Amino acid sequence: MNDSPLAPGLYLVATPIGNLEDVTLRALRVLRSADRIACEDTRQTRKLLDRYGIATPVISSHEHNEAERSRQIIEELKIGARIAVVSDAGTPGISDPGMFLTGAAIAAGIPVYPIPGASAVLAALVASGLNTEQFSFIGFLPPKSGARRTTLEDLAAGLSRPTTLILYEAPHRIVDTLSDMETVWGPACRVVLARELTKVHEEFLRGTVRDVHKQLNSREGIRGEMVLLIDAQPLTAHSAMAATSLQARLVELEKSEGLAEKDALKRLARERGVSKSELWRELQRERSRVK
Repeated sequence: MNDSPLAPGLYLVATPIGNLEDVTLRALRVLRSADRIACEDTRQTRKLLDRYGIATPVISSHEHNEAERSRQIIEELKIGARIAVVSDAGTPGISDPGMFLTGAAIAAGIPVYPIPGASAVLAALVASGLNTEQFSFIGFLPPKSGARRTTLEDLAAGLSRPTTLILYEAPHRIVDTLSDMETVWGPACRVVLARELTKVHEEFLRGTVRDVHKQLNSREGIRGEMVLLIDAQPLTAHSAMAATSLQARLVELEKSEGLAEKDALKRLARERGVSKSELWRELQRERSRVK
């Protein structure tokens, strides 16, 4: 083990995303040797520190105080402090606090040291079975339906070749997000939902977006931290049926069940968990795209 003194600077330390054993020896050494640890949530970080007998002082640095706290931390770094930064789980700065502080440290000429380790993005990707050679991390999609769907459409329109898109999603929005993905890429689009990674109830749901949507809809409740991966194909490579999935499903209901368009719209709105008026607007958008 390296027992040399820790050099002055800012240390971005990856911490476990669930299982506390998923921490590196180097991360433990840095956390133990630092003058201070800046945490997203001091209570959460204390669980890890207590597990490994680390008594380094901690301060909070989260999304609501990061700008103000960064000024204090930069002043300490300028006089030779060694400060570690951690988020609640995983690598700081990846959809978590840390990016602002890192930029400020670099601007001030302070050394920044990445201490790699656990990452929900990479853990989900390598176990997904999807393309690992071409992928993009999106983070969280907009919470509102219209903005979320527009973002997905923009992502699809910008693809020049098949890509695995990786994003985080909240349990209370996952069903709606899958519905939006089905609208954009069609019901046959492959997805993987990685839930509660490295924890006791770790789970991978693999299949078409429609199948995974149905699986989640059948559950009484949906919990846990989630990573959603999409086998995203360029829309130009899709058939017209896939590009107009709402229209295709509407025609399917009208033909197979003899429903009038009005009744088919009601059924489709229930399937997707949206209002009839919202579904109608989306249908018009789909039709205009393929004209």
